[in-house]
Amino acid sequence: MRERFADSDSFSRIRPKGASRRGRRADRFDDSQPEYDYFASTGFDLGADAEPEEQQYAAPVTDGPATGDRWSTWDQSTPTEKGPEPRPDWVVTELAAVDTELGIVKTGKEADVFLLERAVPGTSRRTLMAAKRYRDAQHRMFHRDSGYLEGRQHKESRVTRAMAKRTAFGKEAIAGQWAAAEFAALCRLWSAGVAVPYPVQITGTEILMEFVGDENGTAAPRLAQLRAEEADIDDLWAQLGRSLALLAYDGYAHGDLSAYNILVHRGRLVIIDVPQIVDVVANPRGLSFLERDVRNVGAWFVSRGLPPESVEALVDSLATDARLRR
Repeated sequence: MRERFADSDSFSRIRPKGASRRGRRADRFDDSQPEYDYFASTGFDLGADAEPEEQQYAAPVTDGPATGDRWSTWDQSTPTEKGPEPRPDWVVTELAAVDTELGIVKTGKEADVFLLERAVPGTSRRTLMAAKRYRDAQHRMFHRDSGYLEGRQHKESRVTRAMAKRTAFGKEAIAGQWAAAEFAALCRLWSAGVAVPYPVQITGTEILMEFVGDENGTAAPRLAQLRAEEADIDDLWAQLGRSLALLAYDGYAHGDLSAYNILVHRGRLVIIDVPQIVDVVANPRGLSFLERDVRNVGAWFVSRGLPPESVEALVDSLATDARLRR
């Protein structure tokens, strides 16, 4: 078994050849008068003398799916906004697929995670995904430390300066980076072999990714929720060490790792919440982020019997892998 969020229709404003002057003037009406926009676009003349029965109206257009909440958004993402290849066979790419929201999995200060089913009606093609939706600027409550942004650059220098000065524009730019940053990080980490959910696609501020849980929609527990008798501490520590080593070898640290952003599903450890991934080479505080990651999550393992020296040994090993120590 694999392990694993409808736009309203608008009338065309293209005026056909030969449209009347009145039609051209009507084209300037705002959206509060949609009837003028539509009839201007089709060349119909809404004369003041016209009788109601003589006026021609278009039937409302409905192109949403018969069931579910929306058509699949797969075709709304560009190639760079889709997950890395080769894609797992559970990823549904058919354009006839329908997305159905099944409930909320997790709420957070910056984003909410929903359970989403993508299925092709009339077939057995079906998958569950986690839809992480970052909140708009008005409703975000970003608590990320400013240190996460050290070493990051925007392609436009004015945006980088605004972010550094924390102007109103800069704060908006910072908030807008998180969804794209997390998707890019997931793609990079997945390709490197790190145990993270497979990133399916991103559209705007919504990331669709592998749902880590059961087929019935029950999400995997976090490491912090795991009872000692349910966990193979040595095996989970080994899994964590392998993923963190791959991260460090690539020059990165999670940046906010704890027992609360690691899932465990049927013995498989999966790291989540990676928008703040830290370039430990470019960031002057890179080593401290790496050390904090290991010691934060290591405290959970030590409380369940892991020797404390194992934590320090992993810190030293990762610092060497990241070429921060010799």
